[in-house]
Amino acid sequence: MELRQLEYFVAVAEEASFTRAAERVHVAQPGVSAQIRRLERELGHDLLDRSGRSVTVTDVGAAVLPLARAALLSVESARRTVEEMAGLVRGVVRVGMVVSCGIMDLPELLSSFHASYPDVEITLTEANSDALISSLLDGQLDFALIGYAGAVPDGLSVRVLADEPLVAAVAAGDPWYGRESVTVDELLTRGLICLPPGTGLRGALDAACGGRQPRIALEASAPPMVITLAQRGLGPAILASSMAGGLHAVRITDPSPRGQLSFAWRTSGPHSPAARALIRLAEEGTENDVTTDL
Repeated sequence: MELRQLEYFVAVAEEASFTRAAERVHVAQPGVSAQIRRLERELGHDLLDRSGRSVTVTDVGAAVLPLARAALLSVESARRTVEEMAGLVRGVVRVGMVVSCGIMDLPELLSSFHASYPDVEITLTEANSDALISSLLDGQLDFALIGYAGAVPDGLSVRVLADEPLVAAVAAGDPWYGRESVTVDELLTRGLICLPPGTGLRGALDAACGGRQPRIALEASAPPMVITLAQRGLGPAILASSMAGGLHAVRITDPSPRGQLSFAWRTSGPHSPAARALIRLAEEGTENDVTTDL
């Protein structure tokens, strides 16, 4: 019995087709069929029923299928363990980050990772947080720097870098300049400057409004432009408190929205050895390094 025979059997069982299974394992269809026939002869039973329009597993095949999957997973786990213990972490780690993030932890983390694992290829993608979360959950990304409001998104583990209140940041001359706080009800009376839907800041604002629609007069895809527009006196900018810079930061109350910026990765695997090494480095490097602005 060979591992490739188990691999081909699992592929045919899951695809219900020799043709699709052959495409999946990148082997010509006759080769897949021949190897499965050899496996069946060795076991003394048919594993697949080929009589219908689609291929199905026999009763014996149904019993063997979970064992075949477990065997393949065990071999893959053994291979990864050996690679890690031998220091042979290779491959690709796919990273995402929110657009125009001013926090430099991610470049520093990637630099440290590259110094430790120079044979690993790193890819980096910028997108808004909703897109990054979706890419993490469907396996297109291994690791990302995301912003979000409220609870940690389902299916993800995070290492929080910043947990801050949102503020309405205004320039001199704005009606709210000099005020300490404004309520969410007051926010709804103004045309606001904010990031677009799908970003952590916008999500926190929308959640604070409780189903009511804030009036977004000006929308920009990156925080620096949001800040610039507010500096020109075009209205209150909704920002994390640390972003306000030279603007006057007015606390938002009743309720007080908060936003989190975090490193994130899928809670469930499988993760490649390279991805697991990056996750470990992120956990170790940020264990006691969380910014909380009250």
